[in-house]
Amino acid sequence: MHNRRMKVDKMSISFDANLGDQVREAARKAGTGLSAWLAGAAAARLRAEALDEFLHTWEKKHGALTPGELSQAERELGARSSKKSSR
Repeated sequence: MHNRRMKVDKMSISFDANLGDQVREAARKAGTGLSAWLAGAAAARLRAEALDEFLHTWEKKHGALTPGELSQAERELGARSSKKSSR
């Protein structure tokens, strides 16, 4: 078995004390380490920003998504939109 080491980028970060407590608790509840939880949160944020940029570009070319299209996407993705279209 070939053992590959993942390159890591160590960072020092600071949080408001209350937010830090909440992040530690969320990592504990998820059964993961703090670094892994934060990496997952950062990856999710980057995916959300990439999706937002894609949708913005798409809507500039094709027009705003209709309420029906948004409802269909919510059903298919099992999600609820937190904001309306018309970027």
